[in-house]
Order: sequence, then structure tokens, then C-alpha cells
Amino acid sequence: MSLNTPEESEVILSHHTDAQWRRREQELVHWTAREKQHKHAKKTKLLGHINVDAELFPALVLLQQKQIATEFSCAGVSPLDEPEDHSLYAYLTIIASERAEQFVQLTMKRMRHRVLISFEPARNRYDLSSFYIGHNRSFCQMIQQCAESFEF
Repeated sequence: MSLNTPEESEVILSHHTDAQWRRREQELVHWTAREKQHKHAKKTKLLGHINVDAELFPALVLLQQKQIATEFSCAGVSPLDEPEDHSLYAYLTIIASERAEQFVQLTMKRMRHRVLISFEPARNRYDLSSFYIGHNRSFCQMIQQCAESFEF
């Protein structure tokens, strides 16, 4: 039972079939059971005064240039990255605005089932994440393509 009020809860904006949700759940179960060996640490770059994931850096720069404010991002691109730093799902948090809403709509249209998009009214932000485990690199590339093509 959730104790969240409607103002505090997330609203899922993207659409996924029951089969897609089942596949996502199966991937999570398999990922959890799989042995993970250290290969290398997550790569980061400095964006202003904040270290961000190197895979998302180009998209974050473009979004900043297009006046779309971002808050958080993470995209460990391989299960063989440092397990403690690996993100199961690449994600990007965007502060809500008219410009951000248009970017979210473009992203949802272009990425379709590959992106999970939610809106948090209480925090006035969108969370965009890869829908499937292991798709972090392609998520970063597709977010960058969406940012490149976005015109307000």
C-alpha cells in the first residue's frame, strides 16, 4: 500500500505493453544472478563543477546549450563496469519547463518503448531512463540524437 499523495507520486508518461514489462523483469532477474567481474571504473567528465557520466556528457552539453536544465544523470554502460558504479538503467532527470516538456515529447516519440519516462509533480521534474538493462549505451546515444534534433 502506498502512502504517497497524488502530488507526491510519479506519473508514467511512456507506454509499454505487459510483454515489455515482463521482459524487463526477466532481465533484472538475470542481471541480479549473473557474476560481475571488475573491468574498469565508470568514466566521468566535468560539466561545470559536477562530474557526470562520460557517456551522457555530449547530450548534457547539448541540453544545457538548448536551455533544458538537468539535475541527475547516470549511465554505467556495461555490466562489466565497476559493479558499485554501474547503473542498471541509464537515466536523466530534467527540470520541468515548457521547453523540457517539448523535449520529453520528442524523446518519447523517437525512442518509443526504449525509454521509460515519468513525471514527478512534487519535484517538478521528468525522469527519463532506458527501459531495458544493457541498453545504457544506446540510450545515451539516442538521447544525444534527440538533443541534436531538438528545436524549441
